[in-house]
Amino acid sequence: MNEVSLIGMISIITAGITIAVGSVAPALAEGRALAQALSAIAQQPDETNTITRTLFVGLAMVESTAIYCLVISMILIFANPFWEYVISHPGG
Repeated sequence: MNEVSLIGMISIITAGITIAVGSVAPALAEGRALAQALSAIAQQPDETNTITRTLFVGLAMVESTAIYCLVISMILIFANPFWEYVISHPGG
């Protein structure tokens, strides 16, 4: 197995782990935030607009973590800087 194959294999495995963790963690956080927001709305129905607006801003912040993980995995798969280095420096 040469260096390019090894880097490709490690990059694909790392991208998969990044997507797995980067999508599960924000999904759990969004579910918890939604449950807390619904509980707050049930307790104080007059504050529905404020709670909803704050919920959407918070969900956008949490979702940005998943988007960052997607970007990192795309870089690892399609624009991996390690491949360029190994190809340009053959043999070490």
